[in-house]
Amino acid sequence: MIKKLSIGVFAMLLLSSCVTRRLYNELDQQYQSSIADNERLSRELSELNNSHNDLENAKKQLAQQLKDLQTERQNLNAEIATAQNRLKDLQDSYSNLEKNSEESLKAEASRLAKAKAELDLKSARVQELEAMIAANDRQMKALKDNLSQALNAFEGRGLTIEQKNGKVYVSMENKLLFKSGSWSVNEEGRKAVVELGKVLASNPDISVLIEGHTDNDKILGNLGDGVVNNWDLSTKRALAIVAILTENINIDKKNLTAAGRSEYAPITSNITPEGKAKNRRIEVILTPNLDKINQMLDQL
Repeated sequence: MIKKLSIGVFAMLLLSSCVTRRLYNELDQQYQSSIADNERLSRELSELNNSHNDLENAKKQLAQQLKDLQTERQNLNAEIATAQNRLKDLQDSYSNLEKNSEESLKAEASRLAKAKAELDLKSARVQELEAMIAANDRQMKALKDNLSQALNAFEGRGLTIEQKNGKVYVSMENKLLFKSGSWSVNEEGRKAVVELGKVLASNPDISVLIEGHTDNDKILGNLGDGVVNNWDLSTKRALAIVAILTENINIDKKNLTAAGRSEYAPITSNITPEGKAKNRRIEVILTPNLDKINQMLDQL
């Protein structure tokens, strides 16, 4: 009985020993596996911590980038607003400029049209004036030709006829008209003045200026009628010609003017007797009526 019990106990001990070893091995395996899992988890935790830190850094960088982008966006929006305002100002300026330019162009076109009309009017007046001047020139040439024909017998005897400056000049030396120191016209001179008067009577629009001229010899003594100097003598000689011309009733007296020039308008030097003779003269200056021409000039 005891033997059987011992065998049973031994069997139980042996069985208990086998179970404990197996359990131990199992637990050890579990422990080793836990250690391995712990190490693995520790590594994974470390990796996760590193990843977390990287993500935090990346998050901070992204947050800064977002902030920078937002700031840049605000700046861009401000620039866009400024550009839009500038564009609006430019558009307004362009519209005003276009409006003003159109008004300026209209005003300039109106001014040019007015200037052209004035220019056309002035051109027409100039043409009319040129025609009138040409007509006067033809009239004075015809007058000169008529005088040359009427006074042909006296030319070369101290009488000359010249057309210049739009006028006709009839010059008669004193040897044809007067004796020395006298203002009484001689017979030959009277004939010349009468023929001159006939031509003037047929040209009632011609203004006639009769000028008396002397040389520079001083008058000695008294020639009579208060003639004490060359001014008196030249004036009386001019008046003597006027007196003969006014005998012709067809000459309009208001066209006649007498003037004494004394010695102060010589045509040559008084050094020689020949020069003195040329300076002692009557000049009849014939001028066309320039009233219409002067009116035209005033309108230009």
